[in-house]
Amino acid sequence: MRMTTEIEKELETSEAVLEKRRNFAIISHPDAGKTTLTEKLLLYGGAIHQAGAVKARRDQRKATSDWMEMEKQRGISITSTVLQFDYRDFQINLLDTPGHQDFSEDTYRTLAAADNAVMLIDAAKGLEPQTRKLFEVCKLRQLPIFTFVNKMDRPGREPLDLLDEIERELGLQTYPVNWPIGIGDRFRGVFDRATQTIHLFERRSHGSQEAQETVIELGDPKIEDYLEKDLYYQLKEDIELLSELGADLDLPAVHAGEMTPIFFGSAMTNFGVKLFLESFLDYGLPPRGRNSSLGVLDPTYPDFTGFVFKLQANMDPKHRDRVAFVRVCTGKFEKDMVVNHARTGKTIRLSRPQKLFAQDRAVIEEAYPGDVIGLNNPGVFAIGDTIYMGKKLEYEGIPCFSPELFAYLRNPNPSKFKQFQKGVSELQEEGAVQILSSIDEFKRDPILAAVGQLQFEVVQFRLLSEYGVETTLEPLAYSLARWVAGGWAALEKAGKLFNILTVKDYWGRPVLLFKNEWNLQQVKEDHPSLQLNSIAPVGSGVEPQS
Repeated sequence: MRMTTEIEKELETSEAVLEKRRNFAIISHPDAGKTTLTEKLLLYGGAIHQAGAVKARRDQRKATSDWMEMEKQRGISITSTVLQFDYRDFQINLLDTPGHQDFSEDTYRTLAAADNAVMLIDAAKGLEPQTRKLFEVCKLRQLPIFTFVNKMDRPGREPLDLLDEIERELGLQTYPVNWPIGIGDRFRGVFDRATQTIHLFERRSHGSQEAQETVIELGDPKIEDYLEKDLYYQLKEDIELLSELGADLDLPAVHAGEMTPIFFGSAMTNFGVKLFLESFLDYGLPPRGRNSSLGVLDPTYPDFTGFVFKLQANMDPKHRDRVAFVRVCTGKFEKDMVVNHARTGKTIRLSRPQKLFAQDRAVIEEAYPGDVIGLNNPGVFAIGDTIYMGKKLEYEGIPCFSPELFAYLRNPNPSKFKQFQKGVSELQEEGAVQILSSIDEFKRDPILAAVGQLQFEVVQFRLLSEYGVETTLEPLAYSLARWVAGGWAALEKAGKLFNILTVKDYWGRPVLLFKNEWNLQQVKEDHPSLQLNSIAPVGSGVEPQS
C-alpha cells in the first residue's frame, strides 16, 4: 500500500513538472527578425538584461544566440542553439535555429526535438519560401504552430490579407489572439482579445529594454487621451468583423497543428513580445509522447530516455570541446547516472551534464522531459542516438537530405594533415555538412556535399579558425545525390551505370551523384529494379514513419 502511494506521488510530481515545461523552435525566412525575437523573449524572461540588436550600429553588443565568430561577423544565424530560461514558474527551452536557408537540415534536426514551433513572418512580405519549406516539416511532425507577425512598426500588408494568405496557402485555420492598432509609423500597440484590453506601447531606444505599456479597457472614455480617433474606430470595426466571421479559439485544433494562434508586434521595439510569451505558456503543448521501437512512449514513462539531435564541436574555443545536445524524453535525468547507448550497446556514465545557454554552460543535477542537456562527447555519440535506462529501445532517427552542391576539399599543406583529419571528422560528426568519400582508395580528399554555398564557406572558415588549416575547394559538376536501397549488393546487381559518380557516405553506404534530373531519369529508365532514395536511411535509431 505504501509502495503504491509513493508511486502515485512520484507520478503526480512528474505530471506537475511536465505541466511547467515548454519547449519550442522558431522558424522563419532569413531577415524576418528571428534572432531579434529570440533576444527579446530572453529579455522578458529575465535571462538577459539588455538585448543586443544584431545590426545596431550604436551599440556593438552581439546577439546572445549567435555565438560563432562567423555569425557575429555577418549578423546571421548559421548554427542552432539552445537557450533555457524560467518565466512565470515555467522552464522554457528555446531551440534557436539557423535563419539561413543553406542550413535547413540543421533546422530539421532541431525541429525533431521541439514540441511547438513559432512561425515568424514579416508583416510586409507575408509567407516566404523558407517559411513554407519549414512549415511542411512542422506539418509532417504535427507540431502546434504559433504565428508572430513581426515588423508591424514598418509599412506592411493589411492584417486581414496576411490571415487570408496563411489560411489559403498553408491550409491552417487562424485565430488572432491580439489585433494590431495601426501599422507602420502609426503602430500604437495591440488589442488583447482574451482580456478585452488595449495595450499601448512606448518606444524604447533600439528596444534594448522592456517596453513600457499602458493598459486600458476597451470601453474606457480615457482611450481618446491616448489614441487617435480614426485608429480607435478602425479597431472597433476590426474587432466586430473578427467576432462575426472569425473562428473561435480551439486548443485541441491548435495542438493538432490545424489552427494557428496569431500575434502581431514588433520584436525590434518590443511591441507585443510579452503578450506573446504569456499566451504561449497558456496555449503551448507541454512535453508529449514520442515514437520509438516500443511504440509511442509517454513522457511519464518511469525510466530515463533521451535522444541526440545535435552535435557541436568547439563551442568553447579555449577547451576545444565537443557537446552532444540531448532531448530528455521520459523519466528523470540525474547527474552521474549510468545509461545504455542503444547503437553500440555500451554503458556510459553521464558525469558532467550541462544546462545550455548559447555558448555559456553550467553543470546541472537533474532534468525532465522537454529539457535539453549538453553532454561531453568524446566521439561516442552520433546524431539520432538513443540513450536509455531499463528496457532497450530506440527513438526515430534523423535522416539526411539530398545535397545539391559537391566539391573536393583539399589540404595543400601536408604538415597540417592531422589537424585537417581531426577537423573534417568532427565537423562531419556534427552534421555541419555531409561528407562523402571516393570509392577509389587513391583519392583520399573528402567530398563536401551541401544544400547551399554558405555551408562550404562555414566549413573552410571553421577549419581555419578552429583547427588552423587553410583549405581549397575543387567543385564537382553534379547536382543530385541518391542513396541506393539495398546497398552495395543492389548496386552490383544493377550492373554498369553511365554518367554518374559512385561514392560512399559516413556509414559506408553507396551514394550515386548525378549531373542533372535528366541524367537521373535516364538511369531509372535503364535500371527499373534499382531503387534510389533522396533521403538517406538513418544511421542511428528507428526509420521515421512516412
